[in-house]
Amino acid sequence: MNRESEKFEERDARRSAVVTGAGFCLPGQAEPVFTADDVWNIAANGQSCLQRNEVYYGSVELTQEMFDERLPDVPPFFSRHYTSAHRFGLVSMAEACLDAGLSFRDGALSEAAILVGRGGVDANIESYFSVLRADPGTTTAPEAMELFVAAQQAVTPSDVALVQGALTRSNGPCYTVSCGCASSAVQIGNARRMIAQGEADIVVVTGVDVFDVHLIQNIQRLLFGAQGSYDSLRTPGMPDLLPSFSSLMRPYDRRADCINHGEGAATVIMESREHAARRGAHIYGQVLSTAMTRDGLANPLACDATGAELVTAVRRCLGDRWSIDDVPYVHGGSDGNVVVTAFEANAISELYGPESQVLMTSQEGCFGHNGAPAGCLGVAMTLMMMERGQVCPTANCEQPADLPFDPVPGVRTRPLDFDYALTFNYQVGGVKNAILLGSPDAV
Repeated sequence: MNRESEKFEERDARRSAVVTGAGFCLPGQAEPVFTADDVWNIAANGQSCLQRNEVYYGSVELTQEMFDERLPDVPPFFSRHYTSAHRFGLVSMAEACLDAGLSFRDGALSEAAILVGRGGVDANIESYFSVLRADPGTTTAPEAMELFVAAQQAVTPSDVALVQGALTRSNGPCYTVSCGCASSAVQIGNARRMIAQGEADIVVVTGVDVFDVHLIQNIQRLLFGAQGSYDSLRTPGMPDLLPSFSSLMRPYDRRADCINHGEGAATVIMESREHAARRGAHIYGQVLSTAMTRDGLANPLACDATGAELVTAVRRCLGDRWSIDDVPYVHGGSDGNVVVTAFEANAISELYGPESQVLMTSQEGCFGHNGAPAGCLGVAMTLMMMERGQVCPTANCEQPADLPFDPVPGVRTRPLDFDYALTFNYQVGGVKNAILLGSPDAV
């Protein structure tokens, strides 16, 4: 290697993207889970925090006291108009900063990039309707100002990023990406590129979503009404209707037949290695590479069950630098939907061979299918597993389907010493996102 190449490798190592903090606001057993240890204790024991009220749903019961404890200095004029998405996103960010040893109150994030992933709009609708229904002739000036503030803060492209940017007083890049359940995964990739190119030394990435449980309940009732008519028209080969929301989700289980939604937020703090080393930060691991593809189908709701584009995303992620043989664990994106399991299984067979027993697990059964947080949660969970040398089981998987991978069924972790892992996320319409993670010293 010549001197110029050595200089490039040294500079590249300094600009590698490391993860130094993780914070959450997710469903728990008795109260929300906020810290890395909280999340680990749920996932490592295969616990499910999904509660049934006509449908299974992962609800974050965040009280005002819990919010004020973590964010006591938020001006009430703004905070009283916060939606659940605002609150979940701010709490997870505060917890991630605490975990990373960063004080945003003292200006530690004044030059940070603030990136948010959002998939749903359920939390914002009421703010829009309040303005739409307001009568200018009877609405007082103070009431009009309150409506204006609520609506402006709830605009989907900037809602959570807007309030996070204000709280941190950051003058760095601040924006939201909406790519469904791959939203925060896409932002992880953006953060890695910003760090590698020297645009930012520290990036806060948050995924947050809220699904209206009453909407889901009504969808369930509508599906019950439609199922009979559909069954009378079905011919051999036609698929079932959308799976029920009223059963417990069981990723990779042979009985899997449904998706259970959840709400909440997950935040990771990413830094350049040089910046993290300078302040003596604990490093969970590295984001080495990311790639995203799409099935390219004309139907915007369709998905290619062959998994071909997921294979392409993985191979782009690995490039010429890494080998699939170096990756003994994959964090799957299965939400209990058998179509997702099918294309994941086909992709794993193509990548590892049909007889592979690579470990591949999903923790969606712990907290529910929460949409945009999935990317950040997958990165944080996978790096925690790597650091602790333990792979968490697939929650609610008791009778594994016929799979080309080991889903680690049950409620116990599996020992595994590994330095590389992949984590997958998807969006309706065929989006396939892959992230390659490494231990702190992986090259």
